Amino acid sequence: MDSKLPVRHCTSRSLDNIAAVSESVAQSPGTSIRHRSQQLDIPRSTMQRIFTKDLHLLVYKIQLTQELKPTDHVQHREFVNWVLENQKVDGNFSKKIIFSDEAHFQLDGCVNTQNCRIWGAENPRVIHGKLLHVQRATVWCGFWAGRVIGPYFFKNEARNSVTVNGVHYRNMITEFL
Repeated sequence: MDSKLPVRHCTSRSLDNIAAVSESVAQSPGTSIRHRSQQLDIPRSTMQRIFTKDLHLLVYKIQLTQELKPTDHVQHREFVNWVLENQKVDGNFSKKIIFSDEAHFQLDGCVNTQNCRIWGAENPRVIHGKLLHVQRATVWCGFWAGRVIGPYFFKNEARNSVTVNGVHYRNMITEFL
């Protein structure tokens, strides 16, 4: 028997589904493919194809940046020149510098931008607002000559997180560093 197999037509990438996905993206561009797939009852693989092949959308990741001020360049150059001058006097000078920083970890479940994507034809330049005065932990860490110093958690006598100020920073230096 020489019968042909029936041709399977793709119904998932129909014009109706493409329109539904397009409208869904317009209303909520930050929804993940997985959630959108569940909401619209369209397979994830089909959703991905609609995004890229039919709607020609790209995925964008939210990026956090720190504003550079006009005086920053001058200060950076002054620091480099200071290090180079002292390096001429003492060949081990650069190994005696401690680089350190503090990081604030919010305890309110703030958005992890690593997992946040926005679909669109152009970069939407999204700004993510957040609450002021959320509870957080502040951690200090430093390094010098290949050695890590820390971490140090800024806490008061009751073991609660505190804001870093001159007194707390001085206590960290004299008691920990």
